[in-house]
Amino acid sequence: MNPQFLIGPVSPLGSPAPFWFITFFKVLGFILHMIPMNIWYAGMVLVAIYATFGKNHSLELAHRLSRTMPVIVAVGVNLGIVPLLFTQVGYYQFYYPAGILMAHAWFSVIIILIFAYYGVYVYSLSVRKNKSTKFALASAWISSIAFIFIGFLFANNFSLMSNLNSWIHIFNKTNVGGAVLGTGLNTSDPTLIPRWLMMFGLAMTTTAVFIAFDAVFFKKRDTSEDYKRWAGKFALILYVIGLVWFAAFGSWYIFGAMDKSVIAEVTAHPLIYFLFGLTAVSPGFVLVTLFVQRKGLKKGGVILATVLQVVTLSLNAVSRQWVQNVEIFRYEDISKLPVNTQWSPMIVFLILFVIGLAVVGWMIAKIAAVEKQAANIS
Repeated sequence: MNPQFLIGPVSPLGSPAPFWFITFFKVLGFILHMIPMNIWYAGMVLVAIYATFGKNHSLELAHRLSRTMPVIVAVGVNLGIVPLLFTQVGYYQFYYPAGILMAHAWFSVIIILIFAYYGVYVYSLSVRKNKSTKFALASAWISSIAFIFIGFLFANNFSLMSNLNSWIHIFNKTNVGGAVLGTGLNTSDPTLIPRWLMMFGLAMTTTAVFIAFDAVFFKKRDTSEDYKRWAGKFALILYVIGLVWFAAFGSWYIFGAMDKSVIAEVTAHPLIYFLFGLTAVSPGFVLVTLFVQRKGLKKGGVILATVLQVVTLSLNAVSRQWVQNVEIFRYEDISKLPVNTQWSPMIVFLILFVIGLAVVGWMIAKIAAVEKQAANIS
């Protein structure tokens, strides 16, 4: 079977926005989503581990992370709507067939996320009430495992989008009379495992920076200088572990699993080659910033580390988008599809997008103010 037979048909209505517009907001939305997503992805693992085995500062870290985690998850989930929306609009010919092939697993993300979200709240409330129970501890573990599994399912779907050979393999294994059962997964794809694990390494680095940020800017009165020094050292250690993890699985992904034609495209374009090189070395700048503060975190240094980490995530998002486009354009250049610009929805989206970000910023500022007020009272 020709794999292109499985690609979704072009919409007769045309694309509602230019391809550059769709891609820009897909990447921007993913960057905004990735910041909180990274923190819950690796942060909940730390919460579960240190809530079970931690003492003193490590246990305090688990409690501090758990207090902010409900807000982080809420913000991250809502921001995740933006990249998902633009993926559906601009890449529908590849997104929907991939989703149909693994429909049951893809739909289960909603159910798993509900359990993960409730688990976060259960443990967070137990910390706020100083009532640690076995049920609360189990909830933290369930949430951490659920988030990791959700990451695995997302890696399946988005790697499957551009792997049409797997479409044929899954279709042949899971169809009955030509109708797919929706029970497939992209497990035969050599890029799946390194891509999934690479993202966990990146999540560890973001969580490390957040730990430093939390120690300096949140709950100032009840944050001892001793904890700040410990948090600075721990953030550095965690960042090193995350960076090594990211480099190891990223190397596996790029040099051992990625299609050689994509690598050839990278080397053929000097600007793209520079982009990939900058993406690879960008975490090193954050590492240096944290290393300089290993004996004591400073506001300016932590802000610089935070900004540099956002730049690192942005470079990764742009690089990943370029790879996805190269992989998909081998089958169909969706950037050249007919465009029938829908100005009214675009204008409404832009207005609501700006208002939404302003509301989220206002909510975070209010929560920070309440936390500070609670710390001053205590």
